[in-house]
Amino acid sequence: MNRFDRDTAVEPRGDGRYEARIDPGWFVVRGPNGGYIAALLLRALAARADDPARAPRSLTVHYTAPPVEGSAWIETRVERTGRSLTSVSARLGQGDRLLALALAAFSLPRAEAPAFRDVAPPQVAPPEQCAAFPARIPIHERFEQRWAIGSPPFTGGEMAQSGGWIRLSEGTRPLDAPLAAAFSDAWPPAVFGRLKEPLGRGVPTIDLTIHFRAPLPHPDVRPGDFALCVFRSRYARDGFLEEDGEIWSAGGELLAHSRQLALLS
Repeated sequence: MNRFDRDTAVEPRGDGRYEARIDPGWFVVRGPNGGYIAALLLRALAARADDPARAPRSLTVHYTAPPVEGSAWIETRVERTGRSLTSVSARLGQGDRLLALALAAFSLPRAEAPAFRDVAPPQVAPPEQCAAFPARIPIHERFEQRWAIGSPPFTGGEMAQSGGWIRLSEGTRPLDAPLAAAFSDAWPPAVFGRLKEPLGRGVPTIDLTIHFRAPLPHPDVRPGDFALCVFRSRYARDGFLEEDGEIWSAGGELLAHSRQLALLS
């Protein structure tokens, strides 16, 4: 078990309740990173669904307050189990503070359904030819990230777009759904490349939705492989902006895509 598994572990306490610990190694400007919290919640949601044949297909998290370091509780509920789809909800809190609400869908594959693909991965240099960026906040030490797309942060670029190669910095581990959830919010916000100076409190996430688009772990992705991620923001107003993301395997398979609403503060 590596650090990611330890820091996203949940312990059952009966009646759909789980105990977890918020680790400061995944903190950003104000509390823990949203992708880390999403991974933690997905652990509890999958445990409550309790059906490995039904893979996670969708996860939505609404962040109500920033957690602090220490123990936390997660309450889960199976909202409905149908012939092929299970819907599970969760609440994350510390003491009497509600910190996040989540809803996830788990489903069997539908092999008979039509399939098509009108999307392609970005064309970038391989990881060994891309520059790593230094660790400035605790979460940067948890990942190895190599810049490949967009302007560097706070250089006043023409577009709010960023991305590159990412993997855990510690050891080799399969890229499963919880790790894909963590990747979906691990990259510096795309808007940073368009800004000319840092913001006071960063870009806190209001809500984050992740759609898992391929079986995870994927048979063509080896433990420790880099994944390629790209994030874009196209509209900011009234202190809010959206960010759309894609996570690709090195072989060009779309593993997940995400969308979040965030504060510009």
